[in-house]
Amino acid sequence: MSENTSANHASAPSFFERPSVQQETLPVGGGVPFGFERVANPELGIGGVYGAWGESYDNAHLKELVEQRLGEPLEPQEVMNLAELGFVRRHHIRDLSAEDHLEVEVEVGARLLREAALANGWLPSEVQAVLIGMSGPVAPDYVERIAARAGVPPGALKVSVHKACDSSMGGLNLALNPGLAAPGQMNIAEELYGKKTLVGGIEGLSRFTRSTRDKNALQLFGNGAGVIGLIPGQTMKFLVGAKREAFDERGVLAVRMYYPHSHQGLLEVTQSGQSVRVAGLMHEPQGESSIDMAGPMGMVKLFVRTGVEIVSEVYQAYRRLMEKLGTPDRSIAVAIVHHANYKINQLKEKHLKNLGIQFPMPWLISDFGNVSAASNMIAFLRQLPKLKLGDHVLFDGFGAGTYYDVLAVAMG
Repeated sequence: MSENTSANHASAPSFFERPSVQQETLPVGGGVPFGFERVANPELGIGGVYGAWGESYDNAHLKELVEQRLGEPLEPQEVMNLAELGFVRRHHIRDLSAEDHLEVEVEVGARLLREAALANGWLPSEVQAVLIGMSGPVAPDYVERIAARAGVPPGALKVSVHKACDSSMGGLNLALNPGLAAPGQMNIAEELYGKKTLVGGIEGLSRFTRSTRDKNALQLFGNGAGVIGLIPGQTMKFLVGAKREAFDERGVLAVRMYYPHSHQGLLEVTQSGQSVRVAGLMHEPQGESSIDMAGPMGMVKLFVRTGVEIVSEVYQAYRRLMEKLGTPDRSIAVAIVHHANYKINQLKEKHLKNLGIQFPMPWLISDFGNVSAASNMIAFLRQLPKLKLGDHVLFDGFGAGTYYDVLAVAMG
């Protein structure tokens, strides 16, 4: 695991200190810092925006925030070595009223949709679909709200995906992979082919973790968001992909569902007009807690074995496709992997190498912490300027539940 490996750094500048970040203070709840960075690759015809809201806490000052939220000190053995896990900063906001939390996240989401459209040279009124992944939405109709405020037409398709950290990759897979539609359901990839589409992950995890007393979760997670624009089949072309559900019976990573789900089966898809919801069943914590974790090693055991299996499955399908197309020497230029923590990705890379599978898996977002469904999108946008026309990119998403979406695409 190469580039920007923050596990080798004790500190890093705040995201807000990057020279290309635009900053402002949202006039809600006494003022909430908000910053975003727009990225575009004109050669590929793909652009997007990513950002964060709240104060930026480095690892030293995070301890004070966590103790304040818990109302008790962290014991020395409870303080995580976050730099070793690849994180040196994350973003949190103070406690707000439910109304203020809603206003902040709707304004952030709307701004990101507008900026992502502009990064692609589109007006918001030209956007034909919005697919947003999020672990715990601040409102069940969040995507509809942000699309309306951004100026996206009412007739545009709006898809909410709730598969924890895998949510944005679930959305991207739906937008590109026509093989995912079940009988009787809309084939979203076929519906979106050739249309101006925004796909992203928006995670208000400072709000989400406020109701937990899990000391690991309070140290790992923070706010973050990333939204990209693409035209399925044109600026980004599906090659191969797969999804998998494997219910976390033991609750190694238990997550509260703040979205509608019938509790009948794992993944359910509902549609009302131009709004679609993809909701994953979660093993929920006891009591009112939003999240309970078995710890970093528990996450390693939960995600690595199955994660390696599905990446291997997709990679072998990719190799067969290249053989069929008469280009057996083509390879994956880069893998954009969910940044759960550095050790998980490092171990996945090691196991894949043992299977003879090797491609770059850069670590790219040390200044955000674990931002769940936003992480793949932020990582992709940070890699985007380096990508070239025709590059093949592997997206690797995984999250609590457990849910996996892995796909290989061609750029442009």
